[in-house]
Amino acid sequence: MAAHRRDLWKKLARKERKLEREQKHLIRDRSEEEAALEEVFDKPTLMTIYTLINRGVIDRMYGAVKSGKEAKIYWALGPRGEELAVKIYLTVTAEFRKGMLPYIKGDERFKYVKGSTRALIYAWAEKEFKNLTLAHRAGVRVPKPYAVRNNVLVVEFIGEKGVPAPLLREVELESPEETYLELLEAVRFLYRRAGLVHGDLSEYNIMVFRGQPVIFDLSQAVLLSHPMADEFLRRDLKNLNKYFGRLGVKVKPEAEAYRWSVER
Repeated sequence: MAAHRRDLWKKLARKERKLEREQKHLIRDRSEEEAALEEVFDKPTLMTIYTLINRGVIDRMYGAVKSGKEAKIYWALGPRGEELAVKIYLTVTAEFRKGMLPYIKGDERFKYVKGSTRALIYAWAEKEFKNLTLAHRAGVRVPKPYAVRNNVLVVEFIGEKGVPAPLLREVELESPEETYLELLEAVRFLYRRAGLVHGDLSEYNIMVFRGQPVIFDLSQAVLLSHPMADEFLRRDLKNLNKYFGRLGVKVKPEAEAYRWSVER
């Protein structure tokens, strides 16, 4: 029995090594040996990347600039030399899947989504693309969305020459009061112009680029029709007040900030 298990593991290991060689070979051929993908992706993900290259969305793809349990973000260049961020959702842990469901289930745009892991992750990527599109059109400072396909999302890279802009929590602001008011206005524009609530707004998903705050990670953002939209909005405002209050900013009372955000 033990010998059988050893043989099985050896076969699996050989298959993994073969797949890794095939994938690395494909990456070199398709991106002129300049790509530095640091993860052994499954074949559907690789084929998705190649499709985006063939469609002219991505020209060259380089190394990862941010890694998480659920996704990796790679720096890339577009056909006109524009800097891109390629967000690749890798796997869905049980915890992440559980966290996704409240944001997906109440969204009328994704009623069709089945319960399989792959279907859920594809819907999550599409949701972020649609939310970014609505926010960008509404004049909110977010990464400009370029394309989405399956579990791969391509957006504007916030930073320069492959170096991401710092997070809000990492920056000493020249005028915290001004940044606070800009973010309140962004929340208001999201609500009134885009019909969205971010749902997870904090100093961890706001970058500061060229002195301006840029909101990112909109995959969990919900439409106003979502049953928890109101609760999520109040939480976003509470998070902003908590962070900027610690910086000594005289923040708006939450009830006042809420009324200002929603009233037309």
